[in-house]
Amino acid sequence: MTDPRVLIVYNEPVLAPDHPDYGSESDVLYSEKIVRESLTTLGIPNASFGVTDDLPALIARLMRRDFDLVFNLYEGTADFSITEVYFTGLLEWLRLPYTGCPSTTLGIARNKVLAKQLFFAADIRTPKFAVWNDAAPPLHLGWPLIVKPAAEDASVGIDQGSVVSDEAELRARVDYVQRTYGGAILVEQYIPGREIQVSLADLDGTNQPTVLSFSEIAFKPGAAKTFWPVYTYTAKWDETSDEYKSAPVVVGAKVSAAVRNALNEMAKNVFRLLDCRDYARVDTRITARGQVYILELNPNPSITSVMIDEGLTSVGWTYDQFIGAVVRNAAARSTAPSGQRRNRE
Repeated sequence: MTDPRVLIVYNEPVLAPDHPDYGSESDVLYSEKIVRESLTTLGIPNASFGVTDDLPALIARLMRRDFDLVFNLYEGTADFSITEVYFTGLLEWLRLPYTGCPSTTLGIARNKVLAKQLFFAADIRTPKFAVWNDAAPPLHLGWPLIVKPAAEDASVGIDQGSVVSDEAELRARVDYVQRTYGGAILVEQYIPGREIQVSLADLDGTNQPTVLSFSEIAFKPGAAKTFWPVYTYTAKWDETSDEYKSAPVVVGAKVSAAVRNALNEMAKNVFRLLDCRDYARVDTRITARGQVYILELNPNPSITSVMIDEGLTSVGWTYDQFIGAVVRNAAARSTAPSGQRRNRE
C-alpha cells in the first residue's frame, strides 16, 4: 500500500515574543518540527503549511489537493482561538481526511460547562459547579472554589488568584475574568489532592484507546504555603518561574490498584463519551480517600508532550510508530457524511 501524502497544518504565532501568552502559542512550532521529522523518518511524503489570519490563503492551499490527508496540529490563533474548531469543520466540509478529534469533540470540550453537564449526565464524577450568576452567586458549593473562563484552554485564565476562599475574593475574581476574557464564567469546587493526567492513544485503529502511563503534576511539598497547588498558566509555560519549578511533570505516577482501575475506566469513558479520535488527554484530581474526579478533557493536547512521548515508551511503542499509527487511522477513515438524507421535496 502506498503511503499517503501528508500536509501538516499548524498555526503560525501571531503574538509578539514578549507577550505573556507567547509560550503556549509558539509551542506548536516545535510540534510541527518533530512530526515532520517522524514522517520523514517513516518515509511518508509530507509538506507543511502555517495558518495565519489569511483565510483565503488557507482555502487556496487546501484546494490544491496535492496531499491525501491533513496532519492537524492547528490550535487556533491566540487572538481567535475558537478557529481550532472552525478549522476541523472546514476540513469536514471539504471531505478531507485529517488526524485527531472531530469538530464536535473540540467544540464540546472547549465549552467547559457543556462538557461537565455531559459528565454528570453520564455519571462521571466531576467537581460540582455553577455558571456565575451575580444575582445568585453559587455560595452553596462551599469553599474554596476555583473560577475559570468557560471557553479557554491551555490554562489560559488560570493563575493563583483563580482559587478563592470567600465571597469577596469570589466577586473580585469574577470581575477580573469578565473584564479580561468575557463570556461565561465557570465556578466549581476546588478538589484538593493529586493531579493526574491520563493520556490515551488509539494505536490499532479500533478507536479503543490505550491508556499510557499516568503523569502527575507533582506539586512540591511546601509549595502550598506560597502557591495553591493548581496547574496555572505560569506553572505550565513559564520555565523561569517559581510556580513552574514547583510543579514538575512526573511520568509514570504510582497509584493504588483501585485508583488505577478507576482512572483507566473513567478516562476511557470520557474518550468515548465525547467521541475522541487518535489521541487525547483527561485531567483528573485524586483525593486522599482515592476518589477520582474528572476535571476536563483536552482533545487536542500537545502531540510532543513528555506525557505522550514517555507514555508511549511505557507500552512498548516508539514515537515514530505512534505517528505512523495516527496517519494510518486518518487514512482509513471515511470522510463521507453519515446519515445523509436526500431532499425529497
